[in-house]
Amino acid sequence: MTIDLAAVEASARRAHAGQTDKAGRPYAEHLAAVAAGVRQRGGSDEQVAAAWLHDAVEDGAVSEEWLAESELPQAVKDMILAVTKRPGEAPEDYAARILATPGALLVKESDLAHNADPARAASLDEPTRARLAAKYARMRALLGIEA
Repeated sequence: MTIDLAAVEASARRAHAGQTDKAGRPYAEHLAAVAAGVRQRGGSDEQVAAAWLHDAVEDGAVSEEWLAESELPQAVKDMILAVTKRPGEAPEDYAARILATPGALLVKESDLAHNADPARAASLDEPTRARLAAKYARMRALLGIEA
C-alpha cells in the first residue's frame, strides 16, 4: 500500500492546529523536523507517516479510535501507539514498547534529536532546559541511542 504522505502531513497539521511547543513555536514545525529527521536517517514512508503523527494521540490531537479507524497501514498505527507515552508510565516500560515495535525506534530517535536540538532549547529557561536535557538523555540511554 502506498502512503499519501501529503495527506498524512495535512492531517497532522490539522490535528495540531493552534498548538505550540514549549518554546511557543507552532507545533507543526516540530512534526516537520521529526519527519525530515526520519527521512534523513533512511526511514521508510511508513516511518515518515508515523513521525508526522507521533504526538497526535499523546497530545489529544486525535483519539485512539480515530487512529484505529484511519486508513493508515497497521505498521504506521503500531509505531504511533508505540511512541505514545501513557500517563504515569515508567520510562523503562515506554522504552521497551518502542524497542519491541518495528520501525518505532527511528521515529523516537528523530523526535529526541529535535527535542534536544541546542538551538531549540536555547529559547527555554535554564531549569526547563536542564530538566528536559536529563529526561532526553535518560530516554536515549534506555533506547541505546548514541547522543
